[in-house]
Amino acid sequence: MDAKKSKSTNSAKLERERLVSLINSMADGVIATDELGKIVLYNGAALNVLDVNIDIKGKKIDQVATIIDKNSQTVDFTTMIIETQTQTTTRELRLSYPDGSVSNLYTSIAPVKLGYGKQGASGFVVLLRDITREKSLEEERDEFISVVSHELRTPIAIAEGNLGNAQFIVDKIGGNEQIKNALSQAHEQIIFLSGMINDLSTLSRAERGKLNLEIEPVNAHELVEELSKEYTPEAEAKGLKLRTHLASDLELFSSSKLYVREILQNFITNAIKYTETGSVTIGAERHKDGVLFEVSDTGIGISKIDQEKVFDKFFRSEDFRTRANNGTGLGLYVTMKLTRLIHAELDLKSEIDKGSTFTIYIPNLGK
Repeated sequence: MDAKKSKSTNSAKLERERLVSLINSMADGVIATDELGKIVLYNGAALNVLDVNIDIKGKKIDQVATIIDKNSQTVDFTTMIIETQTQTTTRELRLSYPDGSVSNLYTSIAPVKLGYGKQGASGFVVLLRDITREKSLEEERDEFISVVSHELRTPIAIAEGNLGNAQFIVDKIGGNEQIKNALSQAHEQIIFLSGMINDLSTLSRAERGKLNLEIEPVNAHELVEELSKEYTPEAEAKGLKLRTHLASDLELFSSSKLYVREILQNFITNAIKYTETGSVTIGAERHKDGVLFEVSDTGIGISKIDQEKVFDKFFRSEDFRTRANNGTGLGLYVTMKLTRLIHAELDLKSEIDKGSTFTIYIPNLGK
């Protein structure tokens, strides 16, 4: 029995040494804690990130480092760890050093079993990575996008106005069809460019957290009717029917009318763009304490794989029918940003060659 026990002890010791060796070889800071948040294992990279050179075993991370949020408020990191139920990641935390300097952190917290079987000790594994340089580059990029989108607004607006006037004059006095076609194509491209600049501007403000949420009463019935009237000419130009389906018991609800409208506009423009025959339907009905909006089409549909990526920044499907249409891959990404801002819930159902349905539940923020 003693020999077996000794062999088992040696095996466990060897496994632990392997685990420690593996953790120490990782570039990210790795900290394992017990169920109370006390550190039981860590690697050298963790000491580098935390900027400490002492043994931190048996301590809590809060005792050796000051974690703050984006508003520079101290975070109870130990509580955050022990309350984690499923793996959680964030790029919004920062580390404040004694000399007053601050670094940005990528943080991942995952509850785990530190032992084998049901009797193993429970605890957590925390990954830490210094992303200060990445954050700095992101801020520079967002600043660049903000400046460019702002500076391009005026020349694009002037170009759009002049092209519109030129089209009007040519139509009035009668002109060469070749000139008319050239002006028409140029105007379409300017409109597309204008939309892209608007998307970039909204994206920049969303990424920098500068989107303001102005709550006001919203009449869902009137909003859908306005959108239907606005987009009917575009749908009819493609031979499509634009329908509305409105519940009779719709009431006023409080939210950001600007963002609700922009979300629905993105759904409608996409539906028209990717539908060649059939119809696009805009619906609204009461749901919980808010309104459930729905935009469905009979278009090309979205594959299962693409549905997982369709809200990603700059994503465009490889489907040749999608590539045939101009797009930036920003519309639905911005939509998701706005959806989160107004605390809405978004759902997508789609099938190739059978169309897509985007559903969004917008809660009443006035309550």
